[in-house]
Amino acid sequence: MEPKKKRRADWESFLAGISGGKTAIEYAANRTIFSQGEPADSVFYLRQGKVKLAVTSQQGKEAIVAILNAGEFFGEGCLAGQPLRIATASAMTDCTLARMEKAMTVRMLHEQHDVSEMFVTHLLSRNIRYEADLVGQLFNSNEKRLARMLLLLAHFDKESRAETAVSRVTQEDLAQTVGTTRSRISHFMNKFRKLGFIDYSDNGWLKVHNGLLSVVLSD
Repeated sequence: MEPKKKRRADWESFLAGISGGKTAIEYAANRTIFSQGEPADSVFYLRQGKVKLAVTSQQGKEAIVAILNAGEFFGEGCLAGQPLRIATASAMTDCTLARMEKAMTVRMLHEQHDVSEMFVTHLLSRNIRYEADLVGQLFNSNEKRLARMLLLLAHFDKESRAETAVSRVTQEDLAQTVGTTRSRISHFMNKFRKLGFIDYSDNGWLKVHNGLLSVVLSD
């Protein structure tokens, strides 16, 4: 007997059924959604686009801790008693979001156990990915970390195959996420392009091909 496929949460249908405490918002590329240090009073669901979460040290040094794709939540720290945002969320592309007030979200998770279960499963899956990113930072080369980041941006982790089109992402953002310099990112990107793992379309979008997986799997 074949194993049953895991049912995905239909967050769009669920959000459509919420009448109060929810706001639809659109952000243009490079706009700040919320800033580090602001009151944490809501949870966001990313409907379309890409969002980066970045942390700035007291010395002014910025590090990108995550790049989120459509279908992901962020800002949920407020549900665990986080009074202030610990990171800045910025739109990398034009984004469509749903903003859910903290009180409404807490009540919903308390009253609707099936929704609470789906939400926890979603967060655990995302945290597993974050842990894998941390392990990569500690043990993998910059080249492997960059290849993995490009595959994640191409949604390779969602369908076990890479999409060809990836929205614009700057080499500066990649450098901050991977933890290296822009010149090293440029070197690896040129190498990947010569090997046929990536390509650039006429409109400037990046195309990622499945062959890039060989970089991640190589010893």
